[in-house]
Amino acid sequence: MLPSSMPLISVIVHASRRRRYPWVMQATFLVGYACVWTVFAFAAFLLDTLVHWLVSNWFWLYMHSWLIGAVIFAIAGGFQFLPLKERCVKQCRSPLSFFTRYYRQGVDPGWHLGLRHGIFSLGSCWALMFVVFGIGQGSIVWMAVLWMIHPVWLLAGSGV
Repeated sequence: MLPSSMPLISVIVHASRRRRYPWVMQATFLVGYACVWTVFAFAAFLLDTLVHWLVSNWFWLYMHSWLIGAVIFAIAGGFQFLPLKERCVKQCRSPLSFFTRYYRQGVDPGWHLGLRHGIFSLGSCWALMFVVFGIGQGSIVWMAVLWMIHPVWLLAGSGV
């Protein structure tokens, strides 16, 4: 999800360019952002491992493994209409507004800005990531289909 954060990163680069060490603010922002997504990736990996274990040790689930994808789609689809999704998308939709609201100078505020943006970005996209896991991230065709319909999900979640 880093590419979708590039407008905010550009604003941070521009705002920090006159500081003595501009790369420090930029790096702390990126580290905070990456920490959020790394924790999510680890949790998703553990959940995926648990699902695979359940499928291999529970015969009924093995015979009805299609239910896993159906449940993932149902959860992801339902999340698109929750106010939490709307709030996260609203925060990510306007990088300049996000920046002016939460930016403070310094290393610690840069870290917190990265964490905050990472959390809002994760809140916007976690359901799509689980759909990607459910479909099978190795399929370039399904990834292209999901990429093409993702803006529709954003509009559905935003109430537009």
